[in-house]
Amino acid sequence: MLRIENFSKSYKSAAKAVDSLSLEVSRGDIFGFIGHNGAGKTTTIKAIAGILDFEEGDILIDGMSIKKEPVACKRIMAYIPDNPDLYEHLTGIKYLNFIGDIYEVPKSERYALINEYSDAFDITGNLGDTISSYSHGMKQKLALVSALIHKPKLMVLDEPFVGLDPKASHTLKTIMQQMCNEGAAIFFSTHVLEVAEKLCNKIAILKRGMLVACGPTMEVKGDNSLEDVFLELIDSNV
Repeated sequence: MLRIENFSKSYKSAAKAVDSLSLEVSRGDIFGFIGHNGAGKTTTIKAIAGILDFEEGDILIDGMSIKKEPVACKRIMAYIPDNPDLYEHLTGIKYLNFIGDIYEVPKSERYALINEYSDAFDITGNLGDTISSYSHGMKQKLALVSALIHKPKLMVLDEPFVGLDPKASHTLKTIMQQMCNEGAAIFFSTHVLEVAEKLCNKIAILKRGMLVACGPTMEVKGDNSLEDVFLELIDSNV
């Protein structure tokens, strides 16, 4: 569903933010992408989402290049940044309908999904309010609902659990598992290693823009905790 092939990205005369990254996310995968601050996770995620240009390598979404077929790729995926930037003058329901229109979700199907996910994240009663009145957590929930209503085949999330209360975090984990059971794929970054260890069937660890570990979670961590493995890799001179 997602294949990154020798992807590199530099920013004006600086060292490479990401250096020759290759990995593959299959249908049914919940793939955790972890690394220290500045490791290149957000750069990679923005390139996958098609909002950051790059010259080296390629990124394929369901076999399509994000560089050559960006609209087709974006039609089947959803991206949520770590700090969703929503149209704050709109009400929650108007924003969801706006997103539904963009993805051409039939209204009968759209409203059923809006009701389902808004209820799940406990924001149904706030959909008539302007987004400017929402807390950070409520904005995060609205962004999640907007990403889910067009049933993406691939979900790309940057620190999705930041700002969510424990109940909403549990709801999101359940939805992620349901999506992958139905054949979708999820690729997300997180600093919460306990969540990654329990939730993800595959893990990639990035260090200074380079992949230092990648594979099934149980193989990556072995007999240790993911936290122990991560700290050892990050603190090593490799």
